[in-house]
Amino acid sequence: MFILSLTYVKSNDEADKHMETHMAWVGEGYSRGWFLASGRKVPRTGGVIFARGERAELEAYVAADPFTVHGIAEYEITEIAVTKVVEGLEVFKG
Repeated sequence: MFILSLTYVKSNDEADKHMETHMAWVGEGYSRGWFLASGRKVPRTGGVIFARGERAELEAYVAADPFTVHGIAEYEITEIAVTKVVEGLEVFKG
């Protein structure tokens, strides 16, 4: 399992200009079965995606995010070995 943590390096106004294409990219990540949960950070300084899959594939996919392509955000990818979850979230224990 991976945590994809993105941090804006440009303003929210700049992020908003690319939000529609970024959200289409997020939707495709769900369609591929890679993304499990996602959302904005509070306060709005970026976002977080919980993902599964192969690291190399996820790294390549992150490189294609419109936020990456347009220099809106930078990603930190952290791999974690989930050992315990509440009932109903077993999908997180890849």
